[in-house]
This record gives sequence, C-alpha cells and structure tokens, in this order.
Amino acid sequence: MTQATTTDVREIPFQTADGGTAKLSELGSEVYLVVNLASKCGLTPQYEQLEQLQKTYGERGFSVVGFPSNQFLQEPGSTEQILDYCATTWGVSFPVFDKVKVNGRSAAPIYKQLKDSADESGRVTWNFEKFIVLPTGEVRRFSPKTLPDAPEIVELIEANLPS
Repeated sequence: MTQATTTDVREIPFQTADGGTAKLSELGSEVYLVVNLASKCGLTPQYEQLEQLQKTYGERGFSVVGFPSNQFLQEPGSTEQILDYCATTWGVSFPVFDKVKVNGRSAAPIYKQLKDSADESGRVTWNFEKFIVLPTGEVRRFSPKTLPDAPEIVELIEANLPS
C-alpha cells in the first residue's frame, strides 16, 4: 500500500528573473501572497495595493511574490521589460520572478501545486489571482477581483505573522 504525499508548495523550485532558481522557503518570510501579474490588464492598478502590503508587512515576515504571466495575453514583454515596468511605474520592491504559465500542461510546477493545495481548486481564472501561503503550508485562494488590501486578505496576513 502506498501513501499519497503532498508536496509543500514552499519547496517547489521556480526560475528567477536572472535565470537562477529559488523556492519560497529560501525567501525568508513566514507568509507569502503569490500573484500572477500582467501589465496590460484592467486589474494592473492592483500593483499599488500589493506594494503597500509589502511595505506594511515586509519587515514582519510577509512577502508578495509576483510571477508575470502572458497566459491571458496581457503580459507580452520580456522579463527585463516587465521588471522595468514594475519598478518605474509602480515602485515595486517585492520580488518579481520569471514569466510563467499558470494553467494547462505547461503550467509552472509552483502553480500546479498552488492550485492543488488551495482551499478552492481549479484553473486560474485571470490575472492577479492571489494565493496566500501560510506558515503551516496551507494555501488560501482569492479571486482576481478581490483587492490585495481587502479585509479578508489583510486579516489572514495579520493573523499569521509573528507579533
């Protein structure tokens, strides 16, 4: 008899913007908000709230983790162009990694695991879908239209950070 094992999403390697690899567990935070980014989307102003969350909670063990995706045809630029856009337009200080696919057979392994581990499973529906990874490895999922600073997200972050 074999026992099913679930991989901890914090231990899944992914590609960094400079071609290296990293894992959430190596980023040094307790709570992560993983989000698929797009610069040509009607939801792109969410960068502002994402950055504010990073500034507010970053020193307490929280990090926004951005993965650009052109899965919905709204992030056509190169990784370098995306990083420049994030920095110059939105003042992004949170880590932004290499472009990924979030759905389908070619989906990045971290996104496959996020979707499998989340409290609600299924395809990523659009840009700016949010996954909160808690210190226990539990994953909570929020729709693209839920703003990053929505009370249910802020309360979840605050409840899981060290005092």
